[in-house]
Amino acid sequence: MIGTLDPHQNQLLKAIREEGCTRETARLFQDLILSHYRTHGRDLPWRETTDPYHILVSEVMLQQTQVERVRARYPGFLEQFPDFESLARAPQSDLLLAWQGMGYNRRALSLKKTARLVVDDYGGDLPADVEILKTFPGIGHATASAICAYAFNMPVVYIETNIRRIFIHFFFQGREGIQDDDILPLVEQTLYRENPREWYGALMDYGTVLKARAANPNRRSASYTRQSRFEGSDRQIRGKALALVLEEETITGEEVAARIGGDAGRIKRILGDLEREGFIAEEGGAYSCR
Repeated sequence: MIGTLDPHQNQLLKAIREEGCTRETARLFQDLILSHYRTHGRDLPWRETTDPYHILVSEVMLQQTQVERVRARYPGFLEQFPDFESLARAPQSDLLLAWQGMGYNRRALSLKKTARLVVDDYGGDLPADVEILKTFPGIGHATASAICAYAFNMPVVYIETNIRRIFIHFFFQGREGIQDDDILPLVEQTLYRENPREWYGALMDYGTVLKARAANPNRRSASYTRQSRFEGSDRQIRGKALALVLEEETITGEEVAARIGGDAGRIKRILGDLEREGFIAEEGGAYSCR
């Protein structure tokens, strides 16, 4: 169970405000984050493995999806697609069915393309290299770095939402419009190099608790944008339309529009987008999964 924030955080905030990021405040920062993690760290299935494939799957799933939803889907996905080879050769319809409920289905297609690249070009072994991983479909610097930290325990330096939240909270008190370029040197200075895997897991958990206990520091980031409303959005309709095609195997555009409801022209446009992006195929007004 995740506990409340360590009561020593106010002392640390005061020390950083007065002294900045010194060797001593960096050590105190590490102690605070690691102490909280070692006492209250979450029991998550992807923390029980260093298998590069399992870590890759978890990191792609965790892009823009809540931890609890990933926790529910992750074991079944690995049971159905246990390694790079099985994922690389999986029928797209099976993959998308296994991905249902995760949202952002484009990630599933990118994951399959990555599996094919690993099998075809790297002998089935995921490269332990951030720069190479960044060239894979759907993998940016943060995801590539996280994979290297968790799978290979590499002392990489990167920023994602929880990391940004923590560093703004502690090191940029009272400041607005904070750039990631200002945060990165602090991430490097405070990195717990003895065990990067544990350190980044600790940051993830502390950032999650901080989100629930304080006004969101990320609003003070120059890169902050408010997420658009999901209910009634194109993204919601895309998910419903794709789910119908997967469920029925073949279905006309008119049937999709009737079962979803809403503007028929809008749904037709969204079906066209899904076709162009490679999720579904259309023939004679009927749609099926590729």
